Amino acid sequence: MLAPEVVSAAGPPTGVRAWAGRAEAALGLAVEAVAAMLVAVETAVLLAGIVARYVFHSSLVWSDELASILFLWLAMLGAVVAFRRGEHMRMTALVTRAPLPLRGFLEALAIAAPIGFLLLVLHPAIDYAMEESFIVTPALEVPGSWRASALPVGLGLMLLVAVVRLLRLAGLGRGLGALALVAAVAIGFWLAGPALKPLGNLNLLVFFVGLVAATVLAGVPIAFCFGLATFGYLALTTRVPIMVVVGRMDEGMSHLILLAVPLFIFLGSLIEMTGMARAMIRFLANLLGHVRGGLSYVLVGAMYLVSGISGAKAADMAAVAPVLFPEMQQRGSKPGDLVALLSATGAQTETVPPSLVLITIGSVTGVSIGALFTGGLLPGAVLALVLCLVVRWRHRGPEVVRAARPGGREILRSLVIALPALALPFLIRAAVVEGVATATEVSTIGIAYGAIVGLLVYRQFDWRRLGPILVETASLSGAILLIIGAATGMAWALTQSGFSRDLAAAMASLPGGQAGFLAVSILAFVILGSVLEGIPAIVLFGPLLFPIARTMGVHEVHYAMVVILSMGIGLFAPPFGVGYYAACAISRISPDEGMRPIWGYMLALLLGTILIAAVPWLSIGFL
Repeated sequence: MLAPEVVSAAGPPTGVRAWAGRAEAALGLAVEAVAAMLVAVETAVLLAGIVARYVFHSSLVWSDELASILFLWLAMLGAVVAFRRGEHMRMTALVTRAPLPLRGFLEALAIAAPIGFLLLVLHPAIDYAMEESFIVTPALEVPGSWRASALPVGLGLMLLVAVVRLLRLAGLGRGLGALALVAAVAIGFWLAGPALKPLGNLNLLVFFVGLVAATVLAGVPIAFCFGLATFGYLALTTRVPIMVVVGRMDEGMSHLILLAVPLFIFLGSLIEMTGMARAMIRFLANLLGHVRGGLSYVLVGAMYLVSGISGAKAADMAAVAPVLFPEMQQRGSKPGDLVALLSATGAQTETVPPSLVLITIGSVTGVSIGALFTGGLLPGAVLALVLCLVVRWRHRGPEVVRAARPGGREILRSLVIALPALALPFLIRAAVVEGVATATEVSTIGIAYGAIVGLLVYRQFDWRRLGPILVETASLSGAILLIIGAATGMAWALTQSGFSRDLAAAMASLPGGQAGFLAVSILAFVILGSVLEGIPAIVLFGPLLFPIARTMGVHEVHYAMVVILSMGIGLFAPPFGVGYYAACAISRISPDEGMRPIWGYMLALLLGTILIAAVPWLSIGFL
């Protein structure tokens, strides 16, 4: 996250910085109000569609279309809110170790670089929205520009927020210096354009390795690192119209299945607010809290259970971390150990239904989503066991504080209290499997159930927290969806370069048969998971590699589990894994603190993934 205390000068803001602060606050509050309203409206629209279909036996043919239009607006305005709040994911390991003057300049650069990207894509986004005006939606019969206008409006608002934020935090002098550096780099690349074109696919190393690595290490938010690299590659080395970048971002961010992201994040926050998560975790704590490292086991188990509720890793972590971390810190756990284990459990539960990655694999490869849901439970449990072995080894010494063992009556009482919460994962799975709701809609059933249980059973529904939760949902969703949009654009650029086809052909010709193919798949998807994020990587490589797996005799559900777990390791492994920074942001713990302790967990997850790859029964034994 951005660090205003590093950038800003000492003393209260005056002059330009004071004016910028007032402008940022006014603009931010207006955007937050609209974004929060969009989360609530999306929930109501999808829930109304389910009620109309299964209660009144009359489908609302316009509900999905309206949800799709509002979703892109939610994604873009959420990204604006995230920028204003400094919640876009980025790596600060090197920034925080820099000398104080350099650190302040790098923090200013983390705002100036996105300004450069926003300036470059704003005009193409306007052109894209105008082009979409010629398309009329089938149900509502409105121009496509109603939806596509979210892109230039969101980018423009983000640009305004970035400028006033840069002035407020860095001041006029340092802000202009950071902008001058960004402009100088851009001009340098433009002048080098004639020399870059003859390099062919070596430009992939220049832009998607060199430029991405440089900007990530400099602390620029990940989404803008991807966007700058894609824009530079297409503008300087190809003849592709830049408007295509905006179109690919739109495609990546507006896929209706991704609407599950904000809704499941909202559900995760809701079960935390209503006490449902606390009830589940208290039951687990009564079972295991008295043993050595007991709350770490509870964290592993709670993430497994909550993954069955939300389906979104950010929502899972947001539901568990605030409940468990204060108590774990009181018992002597270090913040770095906590965020490392939280990240590892995020990777561990990627196959636990209703995982968004499972749903995406089913949609792009044709594999049965029901089979994926069934096959994903045991691999997640195997990795949970592996993580518990690491926890046991790390807690072999004396604990600072150890809880007393509760009696059987207390355990039974906590089970009875937790039953309404424990029923939610089964309700969600049943709704999807029985066809009551789609994977996108099912979160609204969970939201309605959670609200009812919170109001009538746990009686902890705090109406005053609802507004902030909606804003936080929009902010976190915007940060995640902007990364997915930027990664989708980068994935499309890689496809056009022929890289994806070359990779697929190379993997098909590997020696060693199934074992060699699976081994290279693990390595490739660990890398892809850290660079592309799970869903764009699946969209890009799933249709290419799953047919190869079938021809080599690898069961598609088994291969899906290997691929997902490998991507999960990459997604949550620093320094590039964006999931790790999401865990740090949710935990409010500096990414630097978890860098060392996380590697033991990542090694354990890798060994567990190799075990699952070697034993197909773990993935397909219950199909």
